[in-house]
Amino acid sequence: MKKLLTCLALSFVAASSYAATPLWLRDVQISPDGTEIAFCYKGDIYKVPANGGTATQLTTQASYECSPIWSPDSKQIAFASDRNGNFDLFVMSADGGAARRLTTHSASEIPSTFTTDGNYILFSASIQDPANSALFPTSAMTELYKVPVTGGRTEQVLGTPAEMVCFDKSGKTFLYQDRKGFEDEWRKHHTSSITRDVWLYDSENGKHTNLTAHAGEDRNPVFAPDGQTVYFLSERDGSTFNVYSFPISSPQSLKTVTHFKTHPVRFLSMGSNGTLCYTYDGEIYTQKQGDKPQKVKIDIIRDDQNTIADLNFSNGATSATVSPDGKQVAFIVRGEVFVTSADYNTTKQITHTPAREAGLTFSPDNRTLAYASERNGNWELYMAKIARKEEANFPNATAIEEEVLLPSDKTERTYPQFSPDGKELAFIEDRNRLMVINLETKKVRQVTDGSTWFSTGGGFDYSWSPDGKWFTLEFIGNRHDPYSDIGMVSAQGGKIINLTNSGYTSGSPRWVLDGNAILFITERYGMRAHASWGSLNDVMLVFMNQDAYDKFRLSKEDYELQKELEKEQKDTTETKKNDKKKGDNKEKSEEKKEEKVKDIVVELNNIEDRIVRLTPNSSDLGSAIITKDGETLYYLSAFEGGYDLWKMNLRKKDTKLLHKMDAGWANMEMDKDGKNLFLLGSNTMQKMGTDSESLKPISYQAHVKMDLAAERDYMFNHVYKQEQKRFYNLNMHGIDWDAMTKAYRKFLSHINNNYDFAELLSEYLGELNVSHTGGRYRPRLKGDATATLGLLYDWNHNGKGLLISEVVEKGPFDHARSKVKAGNIIEKIDGQEITPESDYSVLLNGKARKKTLVTLYNPQTKERWEEVVVPVSNGVMSDLLYARWVKQRAADVDKWSNGRLGYVHIESMGDDSFRSVYSDILGKYNNREGIVIDTRFNGGGRLHEDIEILFSGKKYFTQVVRGREACDMPSRRWNKPSIMVQCEANYSNAHGTPWVYSHQKIGKLVGMPVPGTMTSVNWITLQDPTVYFGIPVVGYRTAEGTYLENAQLEPDIKAPLDLNKAVNGEDTQLEVAVKELLKEIDGKK
Repeated sequence: MKKLLTCLALSFVAASSYAATPLWLRDVQISPDGTEIAFCYKGDIYKVPANGGTATQLTTQASYECSPIWSPDSKQIAFASDRNGNFDLFVMSADGGAARRLTTHSASEIPSTFTTDGNYILFSASIQDPANSALFPTSAMTELYKVPVTGGRTEQVLGTPAEMVCFDKSGKTFLYQDRKGFEDEWRKHHTSSITRDVWLYDSENGKHTNLTAHAGEDRNPVFAPDGQTVYFLSERDGSTFNVYSFPISSPQSLKTVTHFKTHPVRFLSMGSNGTLCYTYDGEIYTQKQGDKPQKVKIDIIRDDQNTIADLNFSNGATSATVSPDGKQVAFIVRGEVFVTSADYNTTKQITHTPAREAGLTFSPDNRTLAYASERNGNWELYMAKIARKEEANFPNATAIEEEVLLPSDKTERTYPQFSPDGKELAFIEDRNRLMVINLETKKVRQVTDGSTWFSTGGGFDYSWSPDGKWFTLEFIGNRHDPYSDIGMVSAQGGKIINLTNSGYTSGSPRWVLDGNAILFITERYGMRAHASWGSLNDVMLVFMNQDAYDKFRLSKEDYELQKELEKEQKDTTETKKNDKKKGDNKEKSEEKKEEKVKDIVVELNNIEDRIVRLTPNSSDLGSAIITKDGETLYYLSAFEGGYDLWKMNLRKKDTKLLHKMDAGWANMEMDKDGKNLFLLGSNTMQKMGTDSESLKPISYQAHVKMDLAAERDYMFNHVYKQEQKRFYNLNMHGIDWDAMTKAYRKFLSHINNNYDFAELLSEYLGELNVSHTGGRYRPRLKGDATATLGLLYDWNHNGKGLLISEVVEKGPFDHARSKVKAGNIIEKIDGQEITPESDYSVLLNGKARKKTLVTLYNPQTKERWEEVVVPVSNGVMSDLLYARWVKQRAADVDKWSNGRLGYVHIESMGDDSFRSVYSDILGKYNNREGIVIDTRFNGGGRLHEDIEILFSGKKYFTQVVRGREACDMPSRRWNKPSIMVQCEANYSNAHGTPWVYSHQKIGKLVGMPVPGTMTSVNWITLQDPTVYFGIPVVGYRTAEGTYLENAQLEPDIKAPLDLNKAVNGEDTQLEVAVKELLKEIDGKK
């Protein structure tokens, strides 16, 4: 099957006004008077009569608008918009018109409701916890604020998360749904401690009351008009979200209001006439008390057309390779194949599909490319050839032929590589088998059977030997996934020969020295990171035969003598050949004689003794390559910042930094002659002559016309296939994946932006009832970035300026020359006064890392003065607040235990956190009687084995120096009692680690149940790099045969966090842990 890729005609949908029944209607809310419904469709706000009809579009900006809410008199609508680079609050007339911006902070501000008098709008955002709060500082947990409808100073209502707020008539109490941790908002069917509950808050006494306390999801509460009945959404029937109700006086007296199946009811609201409004399966329904649901028939008139985006790239390639002659570089950007000249800016687009291509390889003739494409719903192999003989390369070709190899809608084939003679093509089949196709006969043979590769990611590193008779590859040699070995196998197939046989990870094998050795990268000698992954690496060689090994080990002097001898022998041979050629005819003398590639001599006996470490210092390695003469090793190493290019003379054994590059990922390749080295990366591509060693940029201009709707359709199908092929549980948690995919695919034509697309993915993947999944969108919008002065403010202050509650340690004002302290007032920022009515955030937008003049006032001394500071970003402030929180918790433990116990918090299940914990427990806390291990709000990683070992020490002897006890053994483990604190926000390995701690009977667990979220995930970036999604690819099964995923971990001592006390600085969970550990220690005396 061939086609000629001379040009591509993109089909544009004619722009025309049309009426259509819309789907994927989101953020729906009925007006208080019950006459109209506001909703979000394709990133704009609409309203429609409650009994149906043609919808009126209220917003027309290119930005994304969402979350509309009505004022109590139904005359205004507030909403969120990203028109300034992040979600801010806006308000507009319910009849449309200009919208007024109300908030300017760069945090996402999402409206919840108006106050009953209509003067304020309540919204959720993560701006600042109260200064006294003991809550964990994280942007994942919002606070509740209010802002005047006319604009002005933001005030904090609650320092705890409160979403979907609904007031009673008095305006003194309100309902809300809580948020306890990190789980995806649109996950379904789960029953665990992380699920939302419906709460009632009384503003007069500050009391929070949990009204549902149900193991499943309860959310989106609304009051009936009389204020005596609460309606909410719940999955209590075990199938999907429906509407339920209960009397406010008796929350246990539940009544089922709707009985929908399969899909969730979303976005519940109620008018003053008692009419319920919600969505089901992408459409709007209303329901009067005692009646059945009625679908609201809606027409939308839009001037729509498929967006054909003009995309231009001069960087951002996701993979690249160089042609054998070194004149062309093929690369992939936005899923499309391009080829650019290595010396000029000429760039040619090879593929024109909304689907993704991957795995590029040039044939030896420099005129053929092979790659994989998922354009027909399955990964297939394609070859593109320059059609006209007169055209020498791809960048200047006018006609390109494309051919599909081995077409199939079931068997996946990816990552092709041409054989050295170009007659065969190797590839990976179904993600784990190495196969070869003969391009002339189309016969396929199996090289490996797939039993030695467990990752479902799509492939592994492999390469042909120069003589085409062998492959080297990475594989799992001893069922010790993910620790891979380097192997070699006959190109005809057979058993893999394990060349490394180590418990360390080795990878990136490639043939060097004309096939006499295999270069690879390994962590065998590097400093290992904790958390079971990551380490410093080295470049190593394994020699195929003794002769090559012996030559490599020669001293520089002996090697030079050997080269001279070989040159003399070669010259003598050439002279004899030239003498014999005299008298040959002209035609024969002009023929180019092909140099036959020598067969590689493979001597397996004692091959493990011919493994050599090349790099003298282990480091974070990116790529490595050896020159053709075997004299020089080039490698990319990150000692500080990004990757830099280093050079090592393999005879002299000296290394030097060749080029400071600070690069991201990059692969190194050489042309066939070894004269040029190519550094091919996402941010930069460069060429370096091995003689001059000077870098020359390889520039390209890749222009793509992309049908974004077709691309979203492909990406949706890609997600479907990836989950189907890679989901850790073979039966997809009992979901009919094909049927569910069909049910969600119908919404694609009603989505024209990535906010909605990511939310669709989350709803779709949420059906799997699993952690670590959902869609995510990372907008690349330019806009406000609110800096911080490193201060905490008093939210109750309503006078002029900002009243400082605390100067955060190590913040901009925390230095010896500053006079700023708690109780001072900031009056001006860069000369602009902060009035009681003004929003101060706007004065700090764009000020991070810029000198800023701050005018201050001391109410006690009446002194006014100015100080110049450099504000920091919110990211920097977040780190300072975390350090502050840990310090406060440690001080509490010290106080409550009278100095007997130490405290550590494991921030994440990674190397940095482990080293911090190790340092503290065996350093400043080594003489304490016990340790409190806090895992709350840990988002995961992989540290369960390390934590188990660290805290399971049992003293077996004491190191004694002349009668003095110097150290207990084991000296690198904690040998005394400990206790672990957990909560609902523990996630992933922060579920696995407490499980192991408890299972191994190291100590007790205190706090709240941890949801069952112990899986390993691959977060996959789609070809539109702003969108990604998660696949749980590894499950963890106990000896009893049950999986940890969806198996909630109960604490030994249940201790809920009292929200009222926590906001005022009391950590009740931690206090329970201290008391319990002291009781245990005292009980052993």
